[in-house]
Amino acid sequence: MKVMVIGSGGREHTIIKALKKSPEITALYALPGNGGIAADAVCVNVGAKDIEGAVRFAREEKIDYAVVAPDDPLVLGMVDALEAAGVACFGPRKNAAIIEGSKVFSKNLMKKYGIPTAAYETFSRLEDALAYLETAKIPTVVKADGLALGKGVIIAETREEARQAVISMMQDKRFGESGSSVVIEEFLTGPEVSVLAFTDGSCVRPMVSSMDHKRALDGDQGLNTGGMGTVAPNPYYTPEIAETCMRTIFLPTIAAMNTEGRTFKGCLYFGLMITPDGPKVIEYNCRFGDPETQVVLPLLKSDLFTVMRAVTNGTLAETDVEIADGCACCVVKASDGYPQSYETGFEITIPEDLDAEVFVAGAKLDGGKLVTSGGRVLGVTATAPTLREAIDRAYANADRVTFANAYCRRDIGQRALQAE
Repeated sequence: MKVMVIGSGGREHTIIKALKKSPEITALYALPGNGGIAADAVCVNVGAKDIEGAVRFAREEKIDYAVVAPDDPLVLGMVDALEAAGVACFGPRKNAAIIEGSKVFSKNLMKKYGIPTAAYETFSRLEDALAYLETAKIPTVVKADGLALGKGVIIAETREEARQAVISMMQDKRFGESGSSVVIEEFLTGPEVSVLAFTDGSCVRPMVSSMDHKRALDGDQGLNTGGMGTVAPNPYYTPEIAETCMRTIFLPTIAAMNTEGRTFKGCLYFGLMITPDGPKVIEYNCRFGDPETQVVLPLLKSDLFTVMRAVTNGTLAETDVEIADGCACCVVKASDGYPQSYETGFEITIPEDLDAEVFVAGAKLDGGKLVTSGGRVLGVTATAPTLREAIDRAYANADRVTFANAYCRRDIGQRALQAE
């Protein structure tokens, strides 16, 4: 079968490497892919949000199956367009992808169906939001309604910080139209857990839990990023908590979407916080997380392509989704200065005898050489029987992958080790 994957980051490289193992796939394309992905799939110069271009390519190449990985094309309706062109897809349709595309929608959904989440208010007028902040409990969390490259959430420690967050989103349009409406919600405390789950709209099959590291600097200091590393499984996600989440969050969310006429098929990402009152939803994503995918898929024993097609066909309940024993750690190597200003164009050296996987995100081919082209350049993922071994192996291999201006956190997984 001929398969195309939409996207160009480390998440897409991870998906492509997993799909490459399937004996049923005869040709694998990435739209647009990147310099590192080019070693594992044919890269096609069609942007991830170019719906017309993707449909045209699928028709010309007689593509059998498409995996739409990033949030933007899902929210814009790429799955709808490809399905209309006769291409089977992995990923939710536009009316279901709204669960990530609008935080106002997802918060209202949780309130309506009794799914545990932080208390909140939504605002579409600046003056109303500012008036509410005069008496809101501090610290508080301010979220842009729409997509904002993972950066549309601000934890305000003071009332003035909260005001500035609202003004920057609603008045200054820091995130464009995504900030036209905002959610102001209760600040929750407790360990965070990410759970990615396959669902065909009725059955829910969670993958291994993971722990993300969003801040740029060691000790969870510095600016928020797209993610500086991950470990799996997350030690805070016990079997008891997993059972509670399935009963109070996962299945009720799928049922709520069905009741709303927005059946969700694909990978639903549950961003959770284990509060003193039990697990609550911080956010939903309508797709595989990045860089969570880089530790979750290496621990998936089942054939990814078989599972994806079961999701599409509605046969997930009859399909094995087997998770390997052991642990995984992904260390992200970034360009120094990320997530603000940084230099690119430096050659990347990846030894052939690594004892780990390298998933490339921000790199391109220049004269046959792989060079840096983004902030988060690549992730190095190692698996091992224990978390300590996985972390040590990931760092030992990451240190052998070199480029000028490279930077990585040195404490990925330390919180998880302490929790163990």
